[in-house]
Amino acid sequence: MKRLFLLSLLMIMLTACSTGNNQSDNSFNDNEQDETISNVIPDELLDIPSDFYQESNEKGVLEQVYYSTYESFSYEEKTESLDKRAIVYIPYGYNESKKYNVMYIMHGGWSNETTTLGTPDHPSAFKNILDNAIENGEIDPLIIVCPTYNNTNENGQDSDNYSLALQLTRNYHNELLNDLMPAIESKYSTYAETTDLSGLASSRDHRGFMGFSMGSVTTWRTFEYCLPYFRYFFPSSGSITSSSDYMDNIVESFNMEDDDFFIFGMSETNDFAYSSFSNQMEAMMEESVHFHEANNEKEGNIAYRIVDGNSHDTFAQRQYFYNGLCWAFKSAAIQYFDEKTSIEDVIVDPAFDGFGDLIFPLDSNYYAGDTLGNLTLTWYSHIDPKMTVRICNYFKNQVMSGNQIFYDIYTEEERKDNPELENTGLFFFRGNKGVPFSITCAGGGFAYVAAMHDSFPHSLTISEQGFNSFAIIYRPGWQTAYEDLARAISFIFENADNLGVSTEYYSLWGGSAGGRMAATLASYGPLAYGGEDLPKPVSSIIQYTGHSDYNHEEEVPTFACAGSNDGIANYRTMETRINCIKNMGVDTEFHVYEGLGHGFGLGIGTVAEGWIKLAMDFWMDHID
Repeated sequence: MKRLFLLSLLMIMLTACSTGNNQSDNSFNDNEQDETISNVIPDELLDIPSDFYQESNEKGVLEQVYYSTYESFSYEEKTESLDKRAIVYIPYGYNESKKYNVMYIMHGGWSNETTTLGTPDHPSAFKNILDNAIENGEIDPLIIVCPTYNNTNENGQDSDNYSLALQLTRNYHNELLNDLMPAIESKYSTYAETTDLSGLASSRDHRGFMGFSMGSVTTWRTFEYCLPYFRYFFPSSGSITSSSDYMDNIVESFNMEDDDFFIFGMSETNDFAYSSFSNQMEAMMEESVHFHEANNEKEGNIAYRIVDGNSHDTFAQRQYFYNGLCWAFKSAAIQYFDEKTSIEDVIVDPAFDGFGDLIFPLDSNYYAGDTLGNLTLTWYSHIDPKMTVRICNYFKNQVMSGNQIFYDIYTEEERKDNPELENTGLFFFRGNKGVPFSITCAGGGFAYVAAMHDSFPHSLTISEQGFNSFAIIYRPGWQTAYEDLARAISFIFENADNLGVSTEYYSLWGGSAGGRMAATLASYGPLAYGGEDLPKPVSSIIQYTGHSDYNHEEEVPTFACAGSNDGIANYRTMETRINCIKNMGVDTEFHVYEGLGHGFGLGIGTVAEGWIKLAMDFWMDHID
């Protein structure tokens, strides 16, 4: 599979975490809008499922990364160099076209960099836990780095010496910031645009530090010395102070806002470190100026969970790390809408001013239901309410982060001369900057545009794989639909630099009437329908359409899928077209899903679920 095209960096969204506490003036609760809070830390820590200790079907990879640093106590003089190793976890399906969050996990005393995850040849049980949790969607795919604060080990392993280990954890920030982080984040696809201090600071929202016991001490020291470069901190059963003033001074010394970080601490009642750790956590939560207890990022910046009965051992450590990773990096997207939100409230939301009415069909005769949870669309099946909610929240989070999501494809003068053109445009689902784009075309019998089920979910899924995607809103009628798609392609080519997309290797996607659009423009090109003289797409992805026409002289690689029980567009029509194209020597792929009818979209919860991954692979096979 060919995936070697130029990639640059993701647009880093500004995370607006407006959260609250009743203690002093702070950054929380600036936004008075009633928002549904996502990613709440549970009142009790989750147990690790027993089957997570078994090997996963989707295994991540452990790698050893060697890097150069300096002896800890003479670091600033740089008189004695050291070569050190970190164990790095790379998630299953790692793709350099995507950006990954990074969690640095530090071991405790009497340990080293292999303690948490093991080695490539001898992985630990926690590596299996990670694999399974990611496969099951409980932890988002991320890069995990396990380094060590061990120094020269001249007199045995440094971490075996308690007083020496305390000193090394205080010094560790020098190596972490100047040597380890640049080595890791220049090698792997992270959110760091550069690995100098500026680049590491600008990508801090996508970086965390975690540790147990002496690793927890290192976590606090990382907060103390490296707060501008990390957002998330997960200390457990290891403290550095009981003074709230000490911790407040750290925040003030870096001139950080209270919503610039989050601390999730964990311990257990039978742990010898429980008392001192609780003293620090409680002082911060009850006596400080800058720390505000909450179970989410919207309302505060520190949480503490206690397990009754655990000891200071590996079992406890694994539970803490598992819970921290299940929660980490999931709070940036605020949930403004839920299944009970009325469709009308979404349409008139101020964030969507000027285009809110285009999110749903303009003609209300073609949809039913008054909330996001009970939306139905004419001629469509298997509409997923969770996806509908997700898309609406995606749109608003993009707007609130300062990203433009809707683009007119006709000029103001053209729209003034022909008012029907007002109801056209492109919704932009951003992938990686400089990466190819797709256009998704929803069906609706050329009577309306069923974007919420037939193109928005597709574009969102495509963008999550690092590709850029646009969902077109077009005028009813086949001729005007073709013209609008031709204009949309021309618009993207003309504005590619400003949009941050590559015009090479683009693809056209569509279902039902939208499938006719994608197939026709792929066959004959934009020029045939009033657009510019531009290249055809590198591939077309077509669903459940009765379209039979094709260009007998030149066709593009085509992927198609349909349901065997489609009573609107018989799958055999698509099969015949695919065979004709295949007989021309053009690459094709065709799937029929038993028992499915018309308009299944992504096919979530059906036998067709996963077809879009096959389609993405097909598209990428034709990128060279």
